[in-house]
Amino acid sequence: MTPHTLVLNAGSSSLKYQLVQPDSGETVAGGIVERIGGSLDSYADALATVRADLPAADITAVGHRVVHGGDRFREPTVITADVLATIRELIPLAPLHNPANAAIIAAALAVLPDVPQVAVFDTAFFATLPEVATTYAIDRDVAGRHGVRRYGFHGISHEYVSHEAATLLGRPYGELNQIVLHLGNGASASAIEAGRPIDTSMGLTPLEGLVMGTRGGDIDPGALIHLMRHAGYDADGIDDLLSRHSGMYGLTGQVDLRDVHAVAAGAGPDADRAQLALALYARRLTKYIGSYAAILGRVDVITFTAGVGENDDDIRERACARLRVFGVILDAQRNRARTAGARLISSDDSSTAVAVIPTNEELAIARQAARLLS
Repeated sequence: MTPHTLVLNAGSSSLKYQLVQPDSGETVAGGIVERIGGSLDSYADALATVRADLPAADITAVGHRVVHGGDRFREPTVITADVLATIRELIPLAPLHNPANAAIIAAALAVLPDVPQVAVFDTAFFATLPEVATTYAIDRDVAGRHGVRRYGFHGISHEYVSHEAATLLGRPYGELNQIVLHLGNGASASAIEAGRPIDTSMGLTPLEGLVMGTRGGDIDPGALIHLMRHAGYDADGIDDLLSRHSGMYGLTGQVDLRDVHAVAAGAGPDADRAQLALALYARRLTKYIGSYAAILGRVDVITFTAGVGENDDDIRERACARLRVFGVILDAQRNRARTAGARLISSDDSSTAVAVIPTNEELAIARQAARLLS
C-alpha cells in the first residue's frame, strides 16, 4: 500500500485532520471535528471519530502541529514521552494552544502506539532569527529568567509559502528577499532574506503584530497597566480581552472580514466603525510591509496567503496602495480575479512582484514528518 501521513491540528475545541500522501501531495481524506469538551468529551473521542472517517490506508506516520516549541525545539522532532512532557512545560507560553496539542498527541500515542509520530512546531522556522529581532528592550535578567523573547508563529505556513513563491518566480529560494503575509483569523508577517527569516510580527505569544479576528496586535503596554489600575482588570481579564475581544471583533462585533465588509457597505454608526476597522487593518499591514522593506533593503516578492490574504482583493489593494516607493504596483484586474492556485497580481512594470499563494500547512507538516523519518 502507498504510505500516508495522518496530520492532526488540534485547536481549543476542535481537531482538523488530513490524510496525505507526502510525495504526490494528494489529500485522501480530511475534515474537522468540533465541539470537543461539549458533545465530545475528549480529544481521544475526537480521534476515534477521525479514525472512523478515514478510508483504509497505510498510515506510516502521524504529524502534529504544535504551536509553541519555545527555545527547546528548533526543528521537527520525533515524539517521545520526554518530548510530550516538554510540550506540556511550554503551556504557559501558549495557554490557548499547547494544551490541545499535548492532548491530541497523548491520544494518538495511545491509539497508534506503533506508528511513529512527529511534532512540527509553528515556532521552528523562526528559531534562527537574529538576536536583534528576538530581543525585547526590558531588563535582560528578568527576560532571561522567564523566557521573555520573540519567537514568532505561523512558521509552517511562512516556510511553505516562501518556497512556493520561489517556484512561482522560477528563481532560487536562497537568492530571494521576501515578505510573507499570512492573513487569516490569526495574522502575521515575516521578512525573509536570502532564504532565512530575519523578522516576524508575532512575539512571545501570537498576540503581537497585525490586527486579527479577535486579537488586536500591537498595543501600548501602558494601556494594559491603565486598565489593570483603573478598570479592575486582572491578568486573566487582560488575557481574555486581548485574545478574544479585540481585533475586528472588538472594533465591529464581527470576526470574519467578509461580514465586516458587508457592514461597511451600509450606513450609520455600525458602517462607520466597520470602515474604520478595515482602514486600521490595512494600515497596520502597510506599516509592517514598509518596515520590513527597509530592513531587507531589497524586496523581490510580497506574498499574501491564508483565508483573508488569498481571497480579499480589497485588503490587498489597500495594503499596497502606498507602496509605490518600494516599487509595488498592483494590476487591478489580476488582483480582483478569482482564480485558484499561485498567481502574480502585480503589474508587469512593478519592480517588486506581488503574489497570492494558497498555503497548505497540512502538506508541509506531512512532508516534514516524512522527511525526518526517512
